[in-house]
Amino acid sequence: MRKTMVAGNWKMFKTAGEAAILVQNLEDVARECSGDAETVVAPPFTALHSVSTVLALDHPPIKLAAQDMFWEEEGAYTGEVAPRMLTDLGVAYVIVGHSERRQYFGESDEVVNRKARAVFAHAMTPILCCGETLETREADRTADFIAGQIRAGLAGITEADATDLVIAYEPIWAIGTGKTATPEMAEEVCAHIRALVAEVFDDVVAERVRILYGGSVKPENAALFFAQPDIDGALVGGAALTAEAFAPIIKAARA
Repeated sequence: MRKTMVAGNWKMFKTAGEAAILVQNLEDVARECSGDAETVVAPPFTALHSVSTVLALDHPPIKLAAQDMFWEEEGAYTGEVAPRMLTDLGVAYVIVGHSERRQYFGESDEVVNRKARAVFAHAMTPILCCGETLETREADRTADFIAGQIRAGLAGITEADATDLVIAYEPIWAIGTGKTATPEMAEEVCAHIRALVAEVFDDVVAERVRILYGGSVKPENAALFFAQPDIDGALVGGAALTAEAFAPIIKAARA
């Protein structure tokens, strides 16, 4: 049985001190819900150390994620962050291929795949993002577009690694816009993603892969998404920036 994951992507918000306070404010709800939900936080790079320190001292059932990562071991790559810099801080998950990375920084499917494979190579787990624009959805090309992103993202990944993979479906038109896919719309795409994973690997792998929904997930609608058979949690943006909003989403993941 797949354990629900509730992951907060803090994007370019929170100083190191603010991030430490926020994760401390999430500790109690994470402990309360740990039997049913895995809580994950993804601070900006500058706050990873402070959050890692809090987690090491307090030992709450909260996993640390990074928002991005370069695929090389080290080198003259100004501004980039290497895999071992993240493992040194206890990072368990790395978000790769977020739509904002693709849109603003020109990340191609090939780049996303290189990052995903590098994450696995360093004993961390990628949260592989996919999602379509409003134009793509209105043109009825969502299924084909998502298939292209998933097949490219999974290229070269071993079956053993794939069983631990997390995929996040985030329709671009629903990120930060206040627009939200209905639970039924999200389920349709997530079921399609699971079928694609089965095509690339097999049904056993597909049943183990966790698929998250992201796109204006809020306390008011989280439980509706979690009730869908192929949605195994959420990648939460704006609502993850305060304990008051994020905690009810974690609670909604309880079985």
